[in-house]
Amino acid sequence: MTRLLPPPDRQRATTVLDVARLAGVSAMTVSRTLNQPQRVPPATRQRVQAAVQATQYVPNLLACGLRSRRSRLVAAIVPALGSPVFSDTVQALTATLAEAGYHLMLGQSGYGPAGEDALLQAVIRRRPDGIVLVGVDHSRQARDTLAGCGVPVVETWDLTPAPIDMLVGFSHADVGAAVCRFLAGQGRRRLAVVSGADARAARRTQAFQATAHALGLPTPAVVEAEAPTTLGHGRQALRALLALPAGVDGIFCSSDMLALGVLTEAAHQGIAVPGRIGVVGFGDQPFAADAEPALTTVRVDGARIGHEAALRVIGRIAGAPAAELPALDVGFSIFTRRSA
Repeated sequence: MTRLLPPPDRQRATTVLDVARLAGVSAMTVSRTLNQPQRVPPATRQRVQAAVQATQYVPNLLACGLRSRRSRLVAAIVPALGSPVFSDTVQALTATLAEAGYHLMLGQSGYGPAGEDALLQAVIRRRPDGIVLVGVDHSRQARDTLAGCGVPVVETWDLTPAPIDMLVGFSHADVGAAVCRFLAGQGRRRLAVVSGADARAARRTQAFQATAHALGLPTPAVVEAEAPTTLGHGRQALRALLALPAGVDGIFCSSDMLALGVLTEAAHQGIAVPGRIGVVGFGDQPFAADAEPALTTVRVDGARIGHEAALRVIGRIAGAPAAELPALDVGFSIFTRRSA
């Protein structure tokens, strides 16, 4: 019969000794039940599990990690936790890691290097089994820290010829060039970019402008907004573009939220889209198909990025050589709807 312990002292954490005393077994048996249950007789296993539930015992994973040299945690750092752009990636990371017995620890860095540097220092001190980063733009301090920490690192949502370790992403420059050619192919000649102030969006803008120049078009105007971008930023940007003497007939927005703001302001001012202005977003968020008019946008397979990043972390932990974990370009597509 299971013995009852006095009410737990809330000033003291329940220990494995408390569980062992209640179950009538040794601390070693409790540890074995939690970590290698197949080695414990069923009756003993049931007593220990009942005692764990009764005491609300939570195993000290840090202590277990010190013994096994594995934390079973993988850290992911994203610019903004509330951004829907990265949600599919985070969900796929979580699911794929869970299948292999790992848990995801999520952190928000913001869009500047200082936030990422501080967060990386805190993360690495906790010795995760892997680190997944959004982007390839890091400070020299961050690159040196990551390169020397001995933890598998996967950079995502971008490409670079010099990754820190592993890489899963796509070319933002190729996106910018492709959207410029797309709008030009629709007969648009007075182009503009509405962009968030971050490095990935800047690469899209630069390639967009360079492609316009190569096509013999006027240099596209650029309106920049602080990241993370909002619908309000998009409305303000369209007002600024309409005030330009040359006018505008094609706009590439660095996020679907900015594009939704442009569409909202255009409707408010009675400007026909796509009749007078064609609008292209980035991200293919769930609302894009339901916007009025439905939003043409750049689609990136964020779920695949998360899945492949998780597989690379798991592979490196298992000892896979670098040749078996090459950089992966997942590509992108322009999903055409009525706004362009």
